[in-house]
Amino acid sequence: MARSTIPPGIRCIQAFSRDNWYRGFTLVMTFMFYTSYHLSRKPISIVKSELHKNCSGAAGHGNTSHRDNDTWCDWAPFDKPNYKMLFGALDNSFLITYAIGMFLSGMFGERLPLRYYLTAGMLLSGLFTALFGFGFYWNIHSIWYYVVIQIANGLAQTTGWPAVVACVGNWFGKGKRGLIMGIWNSHTSVGNILGSLIAGIFVSSAWGLSFIVPGAIIAAMGIVCFFFLVEYPEDVGCTPPEHHNASMMPWKRRREDWRNTAMTGESEDQREQEPLIHHGSMEEIFTNPSDTENGGTISPSEQPSAISFLGALKIPGVVEFSLCLLFAKLVSYTFLFWLPLYISSVAHLNPKAAGDISTLFDVGGILGGILAGIISDYTGGRATTCWIMLIVAAPMLFLYNYIGKNGLATIIGMLIFCGALVNGPYALITTAVAADLGTHKSLKGNAKALSTVTAIIDGTGSIGAALGPLLAGVLTDWNSVFYMLIVSDILACLLLSRLVYKEIRGWCGYPMRLRGFKEF
Repeated sequence: MARSTIPPGIRCIQAFSRDNWYRGFTLVMTFMFYTSYHLSRKPISIVKSELHKNCSGAAGHGNTSHRDNDTWCDWAPFDKPNYKMLFGALDNSFLITYAIGMFLSGMFGERLPLRYYLTAGMLLSGLFTALFGFGFYWNIHSIWYYVVIQIANGLAQTTGWPAVVACVGNWFGKGKRGLIMGIWNSHTSVGNILGSLIAGIFVSSAWGLSFIVPGAIIAAMGIVCFFFLVEYPEDVGCTPPEHHNASMMPWKRRREDWRNTAMTGESEDQREQEPLIHHGSMEEIFTNPSDTENGGTISPSEQPSAISFLGALKIPGVVEFSLCLLFAKLVSYTFLFWLPLYISSVAHLNPKAAGDISTLFDVGGILGGILAGIISDYTGGRATTCWIMLIVAAPMLFLYNYIGKNGLATIIGMLIFCGALVNGPYALITTAVAADLGTHKSLKGNAKALSTVTAIIDGTGSIGAALGPLLAGVLTDWNSVFYMLIVSDILACLLLSRLVYKEIRGWCGYPMRLRGFKEF
C-alpha cells in the first residue's frame, strides 16, 4: 500500500517552529488580557443612559403618582438635575487615579514578575467591577460607594498596559513594528466593542449584570494568566529574538542608513564604529531584555538596572509625544465615556441601541490604528502620520456634530470615519512610538526602559483622559463638548510640530542636525 502524503493542515503546522508557536501564543494571550481590561471599563458609559433617562415614556406599573415626574424611573442619586456632574465624578474617580497610578505602575512592571503582577491586577479589576454592579442588587444609592469603587478600580487597572507591552517585548524582535502593533493594539477597540455589547444585553433589565459579567470575565482571564503566561523565552527553552540590522535586506539597510543620516547628521563610518544595537531600526519590533550590545544573550538575572523616571523623561521625543497623547486621549476617552449618552440624546434611541451603535466608533479605531501603522512603517514618519490624522479629525468632529444625527446611515459613516481619525494617532503613540522610544539608541542597549517609557506616555495621556469626561460633564450643551474636542485635536497637532518639521527635513535630504533640535 502506498504511503499517504502528509495532510496540508499538518504541513502548515510543521512550517512553524516551536519558537514561533510560543511567540504566537504569547501574542494571543496578551491580546486577550488587555481586551478584558477594556471590556471591564466600558459598561459605565452604557449604563449612564439607564441611570438617568426621560421617564415620561416608561411604564409606571400602575402607579399614577409618577405621571408628572420625569425622573421616577432613574437610579438615585442620578435622578437630580446635576446628574452630568455626578457622572463626571465617577469617570474622573477612575481616570485621575489611573493617571497617577500609571506613572508608578511602569516602574513596578520593570521590577516584579509580570505573571504575578498581571494576575493580581486582573483579579482585583474583576472584583471592583463586579462590586459596582452589586450596587444594583444591594440597592445602594450613595454616590460615595460608587466613587470609592471607581478609585480602587482605577488603581487596579494600571497593572495592564505596561505589563503586556513589556511581556510582548521580551518575545518579539524585528518586524514591521507599526503594522504589527497596530493590529495587536486593536485589543483596545475589541474590548470596547465587547464591553458595549455585553453591557447592552443587561442594561435595560438589570444593569448590575452589565458590570458583574465583565468583572467575571477579566477575573477569569487573570486565572488564565497565572497558569499559562511565560514571561521570558528562556524560561521554556526558546531562542530570544535578535535585534541588530545585519539581517536586513540591502535596500532596507540603505533606506535606514539614509534615514539615520538625515535625522542625526552622523556619517556611515561613524555609525559603523558603534554597536548596531545603539541605532535601533524603525523596522524592529519591541526590544528584548536578553540582548546585549554585541547581539549576544544574557540571562534575566544579569540584566542592567531599570531606568529611572527622570532618565526616561530625558529620552528625546518622550515629552512631546506624551503631551500630544494627553490631548489625543482626551478626545478618545470623552467618546468612550459619553458617546452612548450623546447618541441616545440626539438620535432618541434606547440605551441598548445607542450602546450597540457606539461600537462603530471602535470599529473605526481598529481600522485607523492599522492604517496609521502601515503609513508610518512605509514613510518612517511616526509624528507626521499622527499630525495628519489629528488635523483632519478636527473638521470631521465639527461635521459629525452637525450632520451625525441625520439618519442612521450618516451616523454609521461618521462614527467609523471619526473613530479612525481619533483613535489612529492614539493607537500609534501608545504602541509603536512608545516601543521606538523605549529602545532609543541613547539607552545604549539597556532594554529595561520599555515599561517605564510606556507608562510615562500612557500616564500623561491618562491625565487628558480624565480631563475630557470631566469637562464634558461640566459643559452645558453638546456643541460646547465638540468645540472642546476640536481645540484638543489642534493642540495635539501643535505639540508635534517640532518632530514633524524634523521628519520632513529628513525626507528632503538635509543631512545636518538642526541647531537646538535633539535627536529622535
